[in-house]
Amino acid sequence: MTTDAALGIVGVVDAVTVRLRERILSGEIRSGTPLTEAAVSQSFGVARPSAKAAIEQLVASGLLVRTAHRSARVVGIDPETVRDVYRTRSRLESAALRELALTRTVPASAVQANAEILAMPTGPDPATVDPDLRFHTALIDALESERTARMYRSVLDEARLCMAQVQGRRLLDAAVIAAQHAEMLDAVAAGDGERAADLLVLHLSSAEGRLVEALGAD
Repeated sequence: MTTDAALGIVGVVDAVTVRLRERILSGEIRSGTPLTEAAVSQSFGVARPSAKAAIEQLVASGLLVRTAHRSARVVGIDPETVRDVYRTRSRLESAALRELALTRTVPASAVQANAEILAMPTGPDPATVDPDLRFHTALIDALESERTARMYRSVLDEARLCMAQVQGRRLLDAAVIAAQHAEMLDAVAAGDGERAADLLVLHLSSAEGRLVEALGAD
């Protein structure tokens, strides 16, 4: 159990923030669930000021929302949220692909992440989510811009939250994902940024459509 005395106030806040973030992004704490300072304090065995600070960090990151005189809640996910998150990803990643194509830079970490997906059995598998997101993050990180990376990771947390809401549905096909990723990297290697960006838009639009459909079914 995390304690204020063991880690110091800053360490406790960071530790509780990380644990809460993991539980939210895994779907263990569902969309709309309230998180009170008292509940977080009791759950993690920390003082209420530490619990409050952890909650505020997650409000600032966009995973929690707080309205006047009400407890913080996990952000609600609806079809319009999914569309906005994925279109924002598309804008950022498309720009990254165009920039990488100018120098024909293919990130080694993106190649490695895609190799992991390719090695998975053909068919839908939730295990593809982690290497898939690492592939996309590698495109952004290859720009070597701290601010762009920070902005993108905020959006990516929301994307993970969207996925967590439909975690019981096997929406991803490893072979298809790997093939689409490979096409993007081939276009970058050929210096064709527009083709790489067009392929990305189709790739993310497909994922967006599956999530929206699953939310509608729920």
